[in-house]
This record gives sequence, structure tokens and C-alpha cells, in this order.
Amino acid sequence: MTTGRILAGLAAMALVAGGAYAMSNGPDDRAAANSPWTPRNKVTLTHADWTKDAVLYQINTRQFTPEGTFAAAQKGLPRLKALGVDILWLMPIHPIGKENRKGTLGSPYSVQDYYAVNPEFGTEADFKAFVDAAHAQGFKVILDLVANHTAWDNKLAKDHPDWYEKTWDGKFRPTPWWDWSDIIDLDWSKPGVREHVGGAMEKWVRDFGVDGFRADVAGYIPLDFWETMRGRLEAIRPVFMLGEVQQTAFHFAAFDATYAWDWHNTAKRVAKGEANPTAFYGYYAENESLWPREAMRMTYIENHDSNAWEGTVAENFGANLVPMTVLSFTGEGIPLVYNGMEACNTKRLEFFEKDPIDWRKAYGCDYGVLLKDLIAFRKANPALANGQWGARMVKVETDKPEQIFAWARQKDGNKVVGLFNFTAAPVTVTPSDALAAGSYKEFRTGAAVTIKPGDSITVPANGYRLLATASATSAPAVMEE
Repeated sequence: MTTGRILAGLAAMALVAGGAYAMSNGPDDRAAANSPWTPRNKVTLTHADWTKDAVLYQINTRQFTPEGTFAAAQKGLPRLKALGVDILWLMPIHPIGKENRKGTLGSPYSVQDYYAVNPEFGTEADFKAFVDAAHAQGFKVILDLVANHTAWDNKLAKDHPDWYEKTWDGKFRPTPWWDWSDIIDLDWSKPGVREHVGGAMEKWVRDFGVDGFRADVAGYIPLDFWETMRGRLEAIRPVFMLGEVQQTAFHFAAFDATYAWDWHNTAKRVAKGEANPTAFYGYYAENESLWPREAMRMTYIENHDSNAWEGTVAENFGANLVPMTVLSFTGEGIPLVYNGMEACNTKRLEFFEKDPIDWRKAYGCDYGVLLKDLIAFRKANPALANGQWGARMVKVETDKPEQIFAWARQKDGNKVVGLFNFTAAPVTVTPSDALAAGSYKEFRTGAAVTIKPGDSITVPANGYRLLATASATSAPAVMEE
């Protein structure tokens, strides 16, 4: 069901309620539909149907293959198709500035020209061939857009120096406070800036078939620009927008998905034993009470920033990498696979140099098999869908809340129960209510599991139990590793 249909249904319900209000309170009373106290949904955008159960995959083109080109990445599409991901997010594809460049090759986020492709990756024709091939295999493709700043030697700096923010003494300036010395900030009060960047976005969608954007530091750009561009892009084709920001208002008319930084940071603390599972309560309470029902919040284990600057998944999650990954794919949120995760990448990839992923590790990588199984599990269980399509997480009350993180999600007859143990010893837990009761199949094994009120459940050390109603196709039932 689309957001538009949901809003139409809500409007119809409001009209019916308004009629009942008028009948019961007399003709002089205002109908509820016209009352200032009637709830109104602030979300006006419509998610494309293909985002319903989509999983994101981030491609760092430079490191994705030994060649580091669009053509080489294109050859890897069948493997990504087998993994089961849906939306391919390419890190910036544009030429990289040379002035004040960091490292040998520079940062992809130091953009020299929004309207061109980095020759390091290939030609415009190569990029178009990649997008066309991705579409032919059922993928959608989004581009990383760096709107907040440009490279020092972007032509705009010479042609339109007034389009840039300045220091107190009138010089170009990088983003304040950050160590981003290879870039200078655009001045978003200038209409020319908006037209130039917006025109580039339209070009890639219109002329190359791009399906949307991931907006770098989206919160540093005025929200009204993103809302304007959402409408302009939708006039070309339905798009998916992911914003690097954590604010509810960005979901009203601009972005389908935003970053769940609070989830990621909490997950690392819990995984390292710096906090117990109750640390998640604050995140999920706010997620349910503050954020729009339609919001897709990216619950990521790793992306380019975390890998380069925080540490590898092994460094960040240690023995709890597997259960935390399962939570990121089954709790409320839209999950992300960063290139190399499915190949058991164990290193921090260089950011300013060539440092290709060693795909030989993909053979025998149990973690990669887990990711594939989790994606299949999400698609088989409607309760785990993204945004308004999925079910709310409801806490399963137990006798050991500081040891076991437990919840259930159920919708339209489909029910999924998750229990997570982030400690180094098995834990036997007893639910104190009947929410978890039911007949299920176990994730991956397909084993039948029945839970009755009062039954105890054992969760393995640094592990999880993931159960889905037997009526749902919740497998692959058995996966060989």
C-alpha cells in the first residue's frame, strides 16, 4: 500500500468521524475533520512501491574491484543480485579536486564538477552502461550527492566566488570545526547555488536513469531545497532519497530514509559491554513516539565513514557482530550492506588511496551467508517491511531485561519474535506475558518451535533466537555453510 493510499484512507476515516461528531453533538458543532484538534499527518511524500522491503548496498567504486571502474563493478552485479540487495548506493562519481587534495587520489567528497564523472572510474558512457545493466537485473541506483561543499578548484569558485561562504577576513572556508581542509562551503542563500546543484541532480535522473540520491551532510543544507528537489525529481520519475541527517522534519516532504546514528552508537556500546540491552529502550521509545510512521531509519552496522574512521565491524562489534547484525535487519529500520561486509572484510579501507577489497575471503565467509539469509527472511515476512508497511516492535517483557533484548512484530497474520543475548554465556529467559506465545519456525534451520505462556527460552551466548510464524515462508529453511 502506498503512502498516498494510506493518507486517503485516513482522510476518509476523518470524514466519517466528523459526521459522527456532528450527529452526536448537534448541527452547531464543528465537524471533527475541520477541527484544529484533529490529527494531521505532516508526511506528504509518497514512497515508491519498490522501497517496501528494499535493502541498501553501498558501493565504494574505487575499492569495490581491483580495477576500481564502473565497467568492473558492472561485472559484479550478478553477485549482488544473488545476495538479494535492491538499491545500489554509489559513493560520489564526480571528478575529485586536486587543490589541497588529501592523499594521492583524494576524497570522493571533494567534488570538482557536479555534471561530470571521475575519469578514474570511466566515462559517462561507462556509467550509463552500469545503470542500464543494474536496471536490467532489477536494481535501483542512487548517487551520493555532496551539496554542502565543493573542491577548491571547482570551476564555480572562479566563476561565482560570491556563491561561497567566507571566513571573517573574506577567504573561502571549509566546513567550520571539521578537519575538511580539501573542500570549501557553498552559500545556500544564493539562488544560483540551488539552481546549479539542483540542475545536476535533474541531469543524472533524467539523462542517466538514476533513481535518487544519498545526500551527504543533508542537515547542513536548508530543508526547503530538498523539499523543492523532491518535487522536481518526482516529476521525472519516482525516486528514493536517503539523507545523512537525523531529524524528523526531513521525512515530511524530502527524504524516504535518514541515518539512525543513535541506533548505531548504542549498538556499539552494547556490543562492547559498555551498556546492557536496556540502552536500546531510549532509541526505540523515541522512534515510536517522535518519528513519523513512514520514516525509514537506516540501522547500519557499517558504512564508508564507520569503516574508515571508527573501525572495522570486528573492532566495533567483536563477538556480538552476528546478533547485532540480525537485529539491524529485523528490528524497525532499513538495513545497509557496505561493500566488503559480505566478503568478511577485516580491514579499514583507505579513504584517499587505492585499497581494493579482497573478494577471495568471500569463499567460506559465513557472515556473507548470514546477510543473504537475513535479506531473504525480511522479504518473506511482511511484518519486517520498511516504514509504514512494516509492523511496530513491541517489547516482550521478561524476567531478564538487562540480559536479553526481546521483541515481537506482527502484522496481517505474520509474527516475528526476536531474542538477543549480547553476553558471553547462554541465558534462559521467561517471558512474563503471552506476547511471545505461538507456533513458529526458527530462522535458518526451519525447526518447529512452540512457545506457551510461562515457557522458558534459552538464547545462546553472543547469539539470538529469531522465530517467525509457521504460516510465513520464513526461510530459506536450512542453509548449508
